[in-house]
Amino acid sequence: MYELMIETGFASAHQLRGYKGKCENLHGHNWKVQTYIVAERLNEIDIAIDFHDLKAMTNEIISQLDHTCLNDVFPFTERNPSSENIARWIFDSLKKRLVEYKGIAVSAVTVWESETASATYYEED
Repeated sequence: MYELMIETGFASAHQLRGYKGKCENLHGHNWKVQTYIVAERLNEIDIAIDFHDLKAMTNEIISQLDHTCLNDVFPFTERNPSSENIARWIFDSLKKRLVEYKGIAVSAVTVWESETASATYYEED
């Protein structure tokens, strides 16, 4: 198996509903996103997937979040825009886009809200 990772990011504001503390107030982050994919084999030119394509897919997904108030963007209108939920939403969105690639799957998404705090979503086999 091969594992590849790309890193990108976006800026947005959010507030955590029901949270007792500073994060219940509207505040912003410059989020860093790391997407990991696994590949069973390499293609005819000995790569799993073009890094450019993987980054473009990820950027297309996160462009829906960039420079927004996440609480106003579905599904975060209904669930808290926590780092954990953002990571899962990106994971699920990327999983749908990778269906056309045989032998390639998203393995994890890590979302960093600061230099010292991140959340990772992955599914166990």
